Amino acid sequence: MTDKVAPKPGDLLALAVATARTAAELVRERAAGVVTVAATKSSATDVVTESDRDTEALIRRLITTERPDDGFFGEEGSGEGESTTGSSGVRWIVDPIDGTVNFLYGLPSYAVSIAAEYDGEIVAGAVVDVPRGTLYAAFRQPDGSVAAVKDGEPVGVRLPADLAQRLVATGFSYDAGLRKVQAEALVRLLPVVRDVRRIGSAALDICAVASGNIDGYLEEGVHLWDHAAACLVAEGAGARWEATTGAGGRRFVLVAPAHGFDSLREAAVQAGFLPVDSLPGVAPD
Repeated sequence: MTDKVAPKPGDLLALAVATARTAAELVRERAAGVVTVAATKSSATDVVTESDRDTEALIRRLITTERPDDGFFGEEGSGEGESTTGSSGVRWIVDPIDGTVNFLYGLPSYAVSIAAEYDGEIVAGAVVDVPRGTLYAAFRQPDGSVAAVKDGEPVGVRLPADLAQRLVATGFSYDAGLRKVQAEALVRLLPVVRDVRRIGSAALDICAVASGNIDGYLEEGVHLWDHAAACLVAEGAGARWEATTGAGGRRFVLVAPAHGFDSLREAAVQAGFLPVDSLPGVAPD
């Protein structure tokens, strides 16, 4: 039996970037035509387009050609995510179009997200803002730190500010019950922050934290493929992030500059996004 050879995160990143760029070209071409719904997932408003499916198939093909022994975890494989196990210890975590409803409506905020995980740790990630062509990329270095860039230039979070002066991004679940929990919590959060934005793509929200365009992001109901690559970018830019269980019982992700993480988390608890007795911990996919 041959022992696994640890991959170089830089090599995984190069494949993630090349694949994400090619996939973004396909999505961009499809956006210029007529976009129709192919299926629904958790609800009638949680949609899948043929472009989602075709883009994921392209990503799988490109990665498998280069690394046939790797595993794969993609959103569209079975409607609720499909994971395959490889023999190399590497698993690719993919969202072919993060922000499908924006894509469907012609709103210019959606992304291709590809992350590489090795032995349970995200070590490389690429996010392409498809309409703008912006590339966010990051990889974990030998000392454990993360290098992150936006179009090849280093990125960094915003400077410290009082909670009342912070612009925060969020999103809403397709589940009506969870939307009610989120809406009630949002009413309590709004008075204590500068304002709230709802962009419609978790990956782009998190990358906006990384590049200093917003001061924080919090949302319940996201999946690993939504945030895996973007959270690595944010970490490399000086942010902290947490995936835990929200007040509605679903996966909750909070990302903020390290210097303001604790105060935003406390505000999230007080607003009702998180249970009062919540403890840090990774929620199920």
